[in-house]
Amino acid sequence: MINPERKAKIKWQCRRGMLELDLILNNFIANGLELLSEDQLDCFENLLTATDPQLYSWLMRHEQPEDLRLGELLEFIQMHDKFQSL
Repeated sequence: MINPERKAKIKWQCRRGMLELDLILNNFIANGLELLSEDQLDCFENLLTATDPQLYSWLMRHEQPEDLRLGELLEFIQMHDKFQSL
């Protein structure tokens, strides 16, 4: 179980300037965040430091991050994206 303070901080960081990112990230928080290991949580927090355009490009599979751990995490997020087929 994730520390409630850490989860609240992550939820706040998922508030983005793009509706598409808000939908994907908040859906992931609701359905996949608790499945992450401690290392994956650290990676997710690192992912959230990316700019909105970069994050959008990665999540839409237009580009791949250089960091393989980020790439694996993005795949995990995409698997939990119920809006992906819309």
